Amino acid sequence: MGELDFSSHTFPASELSCHVDELTASSQGTAQSSAKMVFCNDEIIHRRADLPAAVIFLPLAEALILHPELVEAHFMRRESQLGSAKFSALHAAQLRNGTFLYVPDDIAIEHPIEIHHWLHGENTASFPHTLVITGKNAKVRVIETFRSVTSDQHGLAIAVNDLIAGANSTLSHTTIQALNPSSKIITINESTVAAGANATYFLLSVGASWSRSESLSRLEGEAARSNMLAVSAPGGDQEYDQRTFQHHVKPGAFSDLLYKNVLHDESRTIFSGLIFVDEGAHRTDAYQTCRNLLMSDAAEANSMPGLEINADDVKCSHGSTSSQISEDEIFYLRARGIHPDAARQLIARGFCVDAVSRLEHEATEAMVLGFLDGKFSLLATGR
Repeated sequence: MGELDFSSHTFPASELSCHVDELTASSQGTAQSSAKMVFCNDEIIHRRADLPAAVIFLPLAEALILHPELVEAHFMRRESQLGSAKFSALHAAQLRNGTFLYVPDDIAIEHPIEIHHWLHGENTASFPHTLVITGKNAKVRVIETFRSVTSDQHGLAIAVNDLIAGANSTLSHTTIQALNPSSKIITINESTVAAGANATYFLLSVGASWSRSESLSRLEGEAARSNMLAVSAPGGDQEYDQRTFQHHVKPGAFSDLLYKNVLHDESRTIFSGLIFVDEGAHRTDAYQTCRNLLMSDAAEANSMPGLEINADDVKCSHGSTSSQISEDEIFYLRARGIHPDAARQLIARGFCVDAVSRLEHEATEAMVLGFLDGKFSLLATGR
């Protein structure tokens, strides 16, 4: 329970002490982006946008003043269902800023929109919120990163995002969690998917000493589609707690969950997932898979997939696997002149690639793999 003691964390000093120019320069994502926001301790330090005039891309505090009806209609409309109600309440009570994005009907944004969060200062607490709404037939891709300014300062982030995918729209959101190993983070995602819409939520976890992620997808229309993806690479004594909920409300919807965990040293993961099919949600097609690759004998992976079906004519499956890294595969690579450490890294990377490739966007995949390779390199050197 010590991981849940946040009493030492406080808001940062009112005067922003971040190195604004340096952080802005370091907030690089894909080669091309349509818009960008950079925050340090929930204070916006950089904003750029090259978007159609009808698109609204604002700090959440401004959007609440200029577009209150849109914000209030979708902001945290449902109570947390995965055990973090108190953390959601704390987030709502302490929220100071975040990002608001509204893409109206029939507008497709060509390049990703980037949101960068930096945590700075000893025992600093951050409560960023991201609200993304797509209209009918709209299309957008969002990439959100969480990083620490220094490598050793203790920090806490409780981050929430609401993703609202309108009818026949396409909404993709990628979160990259790369805080320093002294920090803690709770991420809570809720996606609402209308008829014919396609929503993808991807989470990469490579940082923080302790992380808890909750992801809920609510499929509210015929032919709605939800993709829930995650890759994590804990090492040392890092612990990642993952909780998911695929909620099929209406008939004829599809959801697919794939979580990949690569565990090093004495790290630990917990996965608890549920597919829930409401009464009358016939022709549901749902899948849930959690796979764990253990890179050491001391690593521990716990998986608890589940189903609760209250309708007929459904196709649902769930499962989990855990296995040690294959010595035969390592031998195969060593026989071709590859160093054992590099061989292990290649195997771990290959294990993760199929989840990353489901993003179906080359630049985003490259960004995710860059962070993942960086973590594998640190683990290989023992840092």
